[in-house]
Amino acid sequence: MTDSPTPSTPHDKQQRPDDERPDAPGRADPLAQPDQYVLPLVVRLERAAPPARTDAMETAARAVLTLLADPRTAEETGVWHKRVRLWEERAIRKVVRRARGAEWRRAEPLEGLTVTGASAEVRAFPPVPLDGWPRDLARLQVSGTELTDPEPPDPPGEGVPVLWLNPGLEMSAGKSMAQAAHAAQLAWWRLDGARRAEWRDAGFPLAVRPARDAAHWAALLGSGLPVVRDAGFTEIAPGETVVAEGGDRYCPLPRGR
Repeated sequence: MTDSPTPSTPHDKQQRPDDERPDAPGRADPLAQPDQYVLPLVVRLERAAPPARTDAMETAARAVLTLLADPRTAEETGVWHKRVRLWEERAIRKVVRRARGAEWRRAEPLEGLTVTGASAEVRAFPPVPLDGWPRDLARLQVSGTELTDPEPPDPPGEGVPVLWLNPGLEMSAGKSMAQAAHAAQLAWWRLDGARRAEWRDAGFPLAVRPARDAAHWAALLGSGLPVVRDAGFTEIAPGETVVAEGGDRYCPLPRGR
């Protein structure tokens, strides 16, 4: 599922480097490619044991946060740092694909990181050019990522941020995973270094839930909290999809900004 929100970015514009070396021998330098980048997310979807929908959304959000906090991204000398900065400057576009069996085993050795939830496994990869995907990721299926919750999810944990989904939208599991990850990233951008470290060290606790009703959703939209506005390229019309509400203990987010 290809997903492209339209948030502002946290960084000033900078020149694209001309002399970056390729990340691996025989591969084109991703920083030498123009314009559009996407961040691939791959969810493990075994036929016998598919993950629960809510857990997949939460795990996708934590996978993106883990990648953003990883030294390979966060440190200026990190191998992913400039690539992520370029991606953030253009649009934080994400693509969710699914893999099982041998597909998953081929994806695991590629540079990236895997985050595991209660039932879900999601691997996040550093951004790649829109037309420069690694072959073992490009061949994976985009459509058909449909998941359900066997039981209603528990109430959000005390003090954790909640990513509230627009209750009036119907989205596939893949679309919803990408939207939740966008919201987590917008929340991350609002935090200072100390708050980021606190959240990271706790393992990025968070919850993804649908807003309770239309009135709750309207109140969230008017609160000044981070809002994901989808560009409308796939599944839904352009508009608001997720609001990130901070927790009292982790990822506190002021209202009214």
